[in-house]
Amino acid sequence: MNMRNLKLLIEYDGTKYSGWQVQNRPKARKTIQGEIEKALKKILHKKAKLIGAGRTDAGVHAKGYIANFKTINNIASVSLQKALNSLLPKDIVIHRVCEVPLRFHSRFDAKSKIYRYSVAKRSFPLAIGRDYIYYFPFKLDVDAMKRGAKYLIGRHDFSSFGSSSSDKKDPHCTIFKLDIKSTNQKIVFDVEADYFLYRMVRNIIGTLLEVGRGKITASGIKKILSSKDRCRAGPTVPAKGLSLIKVKY
Repeated sequence: MNMRNLKLLIEYDGTKYSGWQVQNRPKARKTIQGEIEKALKKILHKKAKLIGAGRTDAGVHAKGYIANFKTINNIASVSLQKALNSLLPKDIVIHRVCEVPLRFHSRFDAKSKIYRYSVAKRSFPLAIGRDYIYYFPFKLDVDAMKRGAKYLIGRHDFSSFGSSSSDKKDPHCTIFKLDIKSTNQKIVFDVEADYFLYRMVRNIIGTLLEVGRGKITASGIKKILSSKDRCRAGPTVPAKGLSLIKVKY
């Protein structure tokens, strides 16, 4: 049998999971990768190693996560999709399975990722949907946040917006887009970059929210960026408001 490389388009609710990546420690919580690999083993009768587009933290969601794995099994792509969805928990869904060239790598071939962060725009908490949006009970100046966001566009050293786990990673990233849209119900931040430091999106949003409430000036973002000091930036916002929307290749 010939080797095949299969790509999965995955949607998941990360509320109950310890992120994407399998955890190699005792009593670790369930992960998205672990649940899919477990289902694949039942279908293929052999362990399959999933290669993911990147790590997502505990509690982070995804609408367009990409992963791939290699197999000599000749199961049809549509049949594999149906079988996976019949075995996986209801909070993990496979949108599509397709065969790709053997050289395709979900992580290394990615050109950019788009993340979305949602903030509730109201003065009281949510009952419905509270696991997917951050309740931030302060009046926000959206125009000020948009002005501050402009300083982050382009290629920069984002050390100020990384976390301690990012120390060994090149802190230079390129943000292609940072859009902020406000409706009557919520404020949505869309961030696209070639790659992200650990918790970078959540730290950026936390800092922009401080701009929105007047604690940091819009131009202060430039000073925070150039300082390369995480202590100068705002707090890390909760994971539940964050979703990976798309991976571009």
